[in-house]
Amino acid sequence: MASETLHAPRERLSKETLSMHHAIVSLMEEMEAVDWYRQRADDCEDAALKDILLHNMREEMEHAAMVLEWLRRNNKDFAGFLDEFLYSDGEIAHHHHED
Repeated sequence: MASETLHAPRERLSKETLSMHHAIVSLMEEMEAVDWYRQRADDCEDAALKDILLHNMREEMEHAAMVLEWLRRNNKDFAGFLDEFLYSDGEIAHHHHED
């Protein structure tokens, strides 16, 4: 995955940027794992194994949620967008954000 690598020399990046990078890559990996487990569960014919795969999928969702919360607590821009969009009613795509 191309996003696992840094796009600028590490020594030129702030500790905050590096931490954000670690969180973002981790979130991507957790979400990818959710997708993989869901697909495997859908394709699985063994009920016990399907239950295990869905359990594993939910654990990956938990991990993703923890990373999102870290992002919210550590980046005011993420916090603002999460506050604006999460648990809101109405159209998501047609929501207008004013800077």
